[in-house]
Amino acid sequence: MMRGILPWKPRHKIVASAAVVLIGGLGFGAFRLAKPAVAIPTAEVLRKEFVDTLQIKGEVKALRAKIIAAPYSAGDLQIVSLVANAAKVKKGDLLVQFDATTMKQKLAQDQVSVKSAQAEIQQSQAAARLKEEQDVTDVMNAKFDAEKARMDASKQEILSAIDAEEAKLKVVDAEETLKSAETKLKANRASAAADLDSKKEKLGQAQYQVRQDERSLASLTLRAPLDGVVALQNHWQPQGGPTPFKPGDRAWPGAAIAELPDPSSLKFSGRVEEAERGQLKVGQTTEVYVDAVPDRALAGRVEDISPTASLDFNAGWPFPRNFSVDVALSESDPRLTPGMSANVRVAVAKIPNGIVIPSTALFRKAGRSVVYVQRGSKFEETPVEVSRRNSEEVLLARGLQPGERVALKDPTLPR
Repeated sequence: MMRGILPWKPRHKIVASAAVVLIGGLGFGAFRLAKPAVAIPTAEVLRKEFVDTLQIKGEVKALRAKIIAAPYSAGDLQIVSLVANAAKVKKGDLLVQFDATTMKQKLAQDQVSVKSAQAEIQQSQAAARLKEEQDVTDVMNAKFDAEKARMDASKQEILSAIDAEEAKLKVVDAEETLKSAETKLKANRASAAADLDSKKEKLGQAQYQVRQDERSLASLTLRAPLDGVVALQNHWQPQGGPTPFKPGDRAWPGAAIAELPDPSSLKFSGRVEEAERGQLKVGQTTEVYVDAVPDRALAGRVEDISPTASLDFNAGWPFPRNFSVDVALSESDPRLTPGMSANVRVAVAKIPNGIVIPSTALFRKAGRSVVYVQRGSKFEETPVEVSRRNSEEVLLARGLQPGERVALKDPTLPR
């Protein structure tokens, strides 16, 4: 009896296990069938204006820049401090400080010369005043003596002939003495004035030298003339070749130490192939996308297209020949600096009433362009013919109708 019952139990376990597997498989299959319709994002096929854009790679450049140069006639030009390359600065910020020790010493010496010249002028003026007072006194005395002699000579009616002649001689002597005193006064005045002028000229020269020293001393401190980003300039080093200036280096008069681009003159500069150049026109509106400013697009317009091709030395060997394109920015951003990489999108054509889908809805399968049209909970592979495309959208010539929904991810791929 026990032997008849025991074989049934294993069979019962096998049947129960198979039922569990079957139910689990059906549940998993139902989940797999329902999952794509929920997990795969879709987009609606639209009838709208399609804007065909040309994308150009390039960088932000500055039309104008201020050159920060070493001063002339400022003595030793050893750099004591220097702003870092690519540093953002505000107008008035310190850029370069040269060693001012020698110039300060020279200024101190020339200031002593000014004080010495001023002291000489004071001494000369004091001596001239004393001489002037003495000369004026001598003239006054001579006038008094001459007047007295004339009065005595006027009494000749009551004097003897001899006394009268003596009186006349005294008048002549007194008048000569007066003329001599007056001549001396004029001569001394002229001499004092000439001496004073000479000393004032000496003072003027000393003061001019002090002003020159002050200007030279001030020129050893270079400050930012405008807001911007510093680009240090290279100078030749025997061991390192072209190297940016650094603290401790010596510059020569007029040497370009740094460049400070004018942020108000920023533009986009790029290069295009000949086929792309034919789609561009001066004045076309653009959108400029700067890598370092990811949260906005800057409006611009095509400002210049080179009429002839030239070698592009930044494109690798062999250097291709292409055309340069400049785009003027209609708006700016404080984060923009020269040298930033950027892309420009130029609207080169507008097609009204086009059948448009997102570019992420188009796939290549077996050499064909296909989309996956949503049919209930499933997706149906549908071939389409592409007319135009840009970085975001595709214009279709045929294959879809407005209102249909297409997958934005390939539903045939495992997820």
